[in-house]
Amino acid sequence: MLFHLLLLSEESTFMNLLITSKQYQCEEIIGFHEVKYLYSYYMQGNLCVGSERMERIVYLRLRHRLQVKPHETIVLSDVAQLIADDEVYDKLANLLLYRVSKEDKNIIIIDVMQVIKHITKCFPSLEIQTVGPTQIIVEVAVKRRKVSLPLFMLIWFLLFFGAALTIMNFHEDVSMQEVQLKIYTLITGEVDSRPLIFQIPYSIGLGLGMILFFNHVFKKRLNEEPSPLEVEMFNYQMDLDNYVALHENKESMKNIDER
Repeated sequence: MLFHLLLLSEESTFMNLLITSKQYQCEEIIGFHEVKYLYSYYMQGNLCVGSERMERIVYLRLRHRLQVKPHETIVLSDVAQLIADDEVYDKLANLLLYRVSKEDKNIIIIDVMQVIKHITKCFPSLEIQTVGPTQIIVEVAVKRRKVSLPLFMLIWFLLFFGAALTIMNFHEDVSMQEVQLKIYTLITGEVDSRPLIFQIPYSIGLGLGMILFFNHVFKKRLNEEPSPLEVEMFNYQMDLDNYVALHENKESMKNIDER
C-alpha cells in the first residue's frame, strides 16, 4: 500500500516529492519521459516513486544579418544564437524555419515572432526568452559578374582626376600659392616665385595625411581603428537595414483596409 500511494505522487506538488524523497531516501534522476518534456524521476531502488515535469528556458538572440544561397533552407541556428539544455539544443538548432524560393528575390525579413511560433509549435513546453534584435535581414547572395578591366580603368581615371581637380580648386580658392610664397619669404628673407623646398614637403605631407586619415595603404590597415569613411559607410548601412527591416517586414505595419 505504501508504494501504491507513492506511485500516485506524480500528481503531487514538487514540495511533496522532495519530502517523499527525503523520507524514503529516494534517488533523483532527471531525464526524458517524452521527446518534448523533461521529467525529474524519484527512484527507490528500481522502483519509480514519483516524477515531476520540469520547465525549460531557451535564450534566443537573433543575428543582425545572414547571407544564404538561392533555394537554401534556413534553420534556427543560422538566424539566432541559442542557449538551451543539451537534450534539446541539437533539435532546436536544426529546426527548419524557412526555405528560400524564387519569389523572395534578394531580401527576406524573419521576425522574432515567426521564430517563436515555430519553436512553440514543435516544443510547446519550452519557455522562450529573447534578447537583442527583433528581426533578421536575410540576404540572398546571387552570383556576381566579374568586373571588366576597361570599366575598372575608366572609373579609376575618373576618381583620380576628379580628386586632383578638387585639390587644385581648393588651393586656388584659398590662394595657397601666395600664402606659401609669403611664408617662405618670412622664414628665409628671400623672394622666390617657385619655393620648391617648401612645396615638395607640403605635397608629400598632403598624401601621407590622407593615408593616415583613411587608415589604409591599398588593402593594408595601419591600425585597428575604423577610418571616418568606414564609420560613414557603417552608419549608411545601418540606416539602410532599418529601412529595409521596417518596409519589407509585413508584420511591422498594418493598413486600415486590412482590419
